[in-house]
Amino acid sequence: MKNILLLLLLSTFFIGCTTPTSPNNHNDYDASLALKYGADDYGMKKFVMAFLKKGPNRNLSKEDAFQLQKAHLENINKMAEEGKLVLAGPFFGDGDIRGIYIFDVESIEEAEALTKTDPAIQAGSLVMDLKEWYGSAAVMAIPDLHKKLEKKNVTEGER
Repeated sequence: MKNILLLLLLSTFFIGCTTPTSPNNHNDYDASLALKYGADDYGMKKFVMAFLKKGPNRNLSKEDAFQLQKAHLENINKMAEEGKLVLAGPFFGDGDIRGIYIFDVESIEEAEALTKTDPAIQAGSLVMDLKEWYGSAAVMAIPDLHKKLEKKNVTEGER
């Protein structure tokens, strides 16, 4: 009888130790979604992040600056449509770091080639600092979600 009670007690202990009790018990794991977004076992993936910084050529007329910004935004849309750019946006204020890009590419060299297509980079209005970044693969969902939230395209901005 003593052995049976000990066996029951130990069984209860081991069952209690192996049953997930944490709120992050991985019951929501979706293998097809992980595959679609390129997630590793931790739900993460490698990206290349670009910090857009003020370049040496910032003394443009208002009209030239407007045209350059419009071309810059059109290039952003083009890279996003190609699936290479998953996130982009400016920072508030007038600091040296003007914005970020997050590229879904394999290397800094590939991201560098894409940044060279940016008219603001070509004009010297912006320069890029590129870094490999390990982040949530859920970032890959942003472009499709953004389309559902966007009432106006950024290239439709006012002068």
